Amino acid sequence: MIRGELKAKFQELGITDKMIEACKLPFQAEPEDLIDAGLDYYGRKQKLAVKAHEAWIKMRNAAKNDGLNIQIVSGFRSIEYQCSIISRKLAEGQRIQQILLVNAIPGFSEHHTGRAVDLHSGEGTPLDAAFENEPAFFWLIQNAEKFNFFLSYPKDNSEGIIYEPWHWCYQD
Repeated sequence: MIRGELKAKFQELGITDKMIEACKLPFQAEPEDLIDAGLDYYGRKQKLAVKAHEAWIKMRNAAKNDGLNIQIVSGFRSIEYQCSIISRKLAEGQRIQQILLVNAIPGFSEHHTGRAVDLHSGEGTPLDAAFENEPAFFWLIQNAEKFNFFLSYPKDNSEGIIYEPWHWCYQD
């Protein structure tokens, strides 16, 4: 989706210029090197950028060797798909201001890069802050950096995104 089309979509979603200016996240271009990353926790096909996928496989296998089954809940998301998530939430009656605390403005999500993964260990509810109490989270805190994955949205982050202990992004 090019920027002109995106601006029209922002208007449709109720995302104002003021909201975009206040966004502390950088614009994220979609990658050209996406590859199949297998099935996620829900059995849906996922894609990741090549280097992120390679690092993810190594990290997942290391966790498995330590007795943990860490799975992807969400990987690459297109800008168009991000728009559809927001549209669905608006249709459910949520206000755009609420939605943007949880979902980045389309074009500004790390998921657009193919380097971000939302993770789950199979315990508890996916995409819930209670993940911080799971052994998988403790393992990630101790080990993810070895694979160039970093927690993007810790508590009280400067980006204004809610705490997301499940959201990790590959940085090369």
